[in-house]
Amino acid sequence: MSRPGAVTFKGNPITLAGNAIQAGQAAPDFKLHFFEGGMKAITLADVKGKPTILSVVPSLDTPVCQVQTKKFNEAIGKLGDKINALPVSLDLPFAMNRFCGAEGITNIRSASDYQDRNFGNNWGTLIEELKILTRATFVLDADGTVCYAEYVPEVTQEPNYAAAMEALQGQLQTA
Repeated sequence: MSRPGAVTFKGNPITLAGNAIQAGQAAPDFKLHFFEGGMKAITLADVKGKPTILSVVPSLDTPVCQVQTKKFNEAIGKLGDKINALPVSLDLPFAMNRFCGAEGITNIRSASDYQDRNFGNNWGTLIEELKILTRATFVLDADGTVCYAEYVPEVTQEPNYAAAMEALQGQLQTA
């Protein structure tokens, strides 16, 4: 896993707020927002009970973030309702909802950290210089313990989909 401070954006070093999240630690709490017939919140407590994948992206309005969201949506679709899946960004919930609707993203619930950046700060994903989230992937077990964490070393590159999905599948086998 890359540590905050060891991440670059277009080759330039960036600073990530907070501490790196590592496999084996309890997931930090969060309060994210989504739009579904109105503004709603989702917290760590809401995802406990099922394995969860958090796909963190800078913005769904960028090509790599779109690819990442589509690839995870497709891979996760085969798992049905056995897991929780959240793409997390600082995009407004309305924009995330529009993107997911337009692109047929139906297997994951978009989650925005736009209100207070508590996710970005608590999960070590907020890029201090740009005030957006870095690219990262986390898998949690049903109890909310982190079992996989990846901070993508170069923000413009895609995450390791196979490793994240393997970690998620591993949680389904132990559940």
